[in-house]
Amino acid sequence: MRVPIWLLSTFVLLLATFPSGVHAASDNPKLTPLVAEIIAPPHVIPGSDGRRHIVYELAVTNITGGDVRFEKLKVVDADSGAPLAELGPDELRTRVTPGASRGNENRELAAYQFAVIFLHVVLADGAAVPARITHEITAFFAVIGADMTVTIGEGAVVAKAPVALGPPLRGKGYVAADGCCDSIRHVRALLSLDGKFYLAQRFAIDWEQIDDNNTLVVGDLKVPANYHIYGKPILAVADGTVVGTRDDLQDQVPGALPANLPIDEADGNFVVLDLGSGLFVNYAHMRPGSVKVKLGDKVQRGDQIGEVGNTGNSQAPHLHLHVMDSASPLASDGLPYVFDSFTITAVGETTEDFDKAEATGSPMTLTPRVPPQKLEDVLPLDLSVVDWPQ
Repeated sequence: MRVPIWLLSTFVLLLATFPSGVHAASDNPKLTPLVAEIIAPPHVIPGSDGRRHIVYELAVTNITGGDVRFEKLKVVDADSGAPLAELGPDELRTRVTPGASRGNENRELAAYQFAVIFLHVVLADGAAVPARITHEITAFFAVIGADMTVTIGEGAVVAKAPVALGPPLRGKGYVAADGCCDSIRHVRALLSLDGKFYLAQRFAIDWEQIDDNNTLVVGDLKVPANYHIYGKPILAVADGTVVGTRDDLQDQVPGALPANLPIDEADGNFVVLDLGSGLFVNYAHMRPGSVKVKLGDKVQRGDQIGEVGNTGNSQAPHLHLHVMDSASPLASDGLPYVFDSFTITAVGETTEDFDKAEATGSPMTLTPRVPPQKLEDVLPLDLSVVDWPQ
């Protein structure tokens, strides 16, 4: 549909008369050149770094007939006005995703285009958790040839503490790959399903395992059983009811993600547990024939439900685990969680180093935690090396 010339002209005129800071207050509505909405209510997650993290997505639409270039974004406590985070041009260039298409990051939006901005706020030590947040966005608008600041995208922060889980595995040397909060493979795995955005994997972790030489695999890299984690028992992290299973898919050949995989095979062989209170846990990529439960079964924390494999959308054996708000592994909203007890012995250097170790069999580059750090009721952050209680 074409925008009437009179409407566009009126909008440009209004933009030209706006002050430098425009606030979209409900009691004094104003025309705004950007529309923004938080995709899912943000939660606060305590991390293994001793800090509190808020991870969420802001959908922004440019409704003007010209390009927009983002210059600055502030996340602000909507009640007190206190700044919580500030992103400049360089960081916006890596977080603004036009069309919500990963790999398409760019801080510029064309006319009538939308983007998703993937945000990560680290709360200052001792700071109160905000009840509501909003966003002050400064951008250059081509239709007026100048910068303007708008305050948009207000939303509530969920105050409820995340669910505490037991260990999903036994033993030592488990690497929390692609974990919270800025490793993009999970935290930016936004899907459009049935006409709605879902990010089930927002807090997902891919668990792999190293040996005493810090390697993930020894021997032929194309053989799943040569990866140290392959075949390890997978445990129920809490009491629950089995509401989803699959166990008919074969392992993929490690080394690359499978091509043209149907979306209903993405999780491979899997189990979904209903923990009650609107909480569900997804375990993915299980070894063929290893699923030990069926629909309707009741399980208790610590029960074995399967074994680690390489089925579905997987390029190396691992356990994919995430918590969500429905029984669908994909068409659901990812929820935060913590583990009630574990020990961190080291932290990996970078995702690139981890990928190299997975692809070549080289040792991971690790920074040891001396002494090892025993933690409770926090989430292991990206590339943490974890020992689970026996």
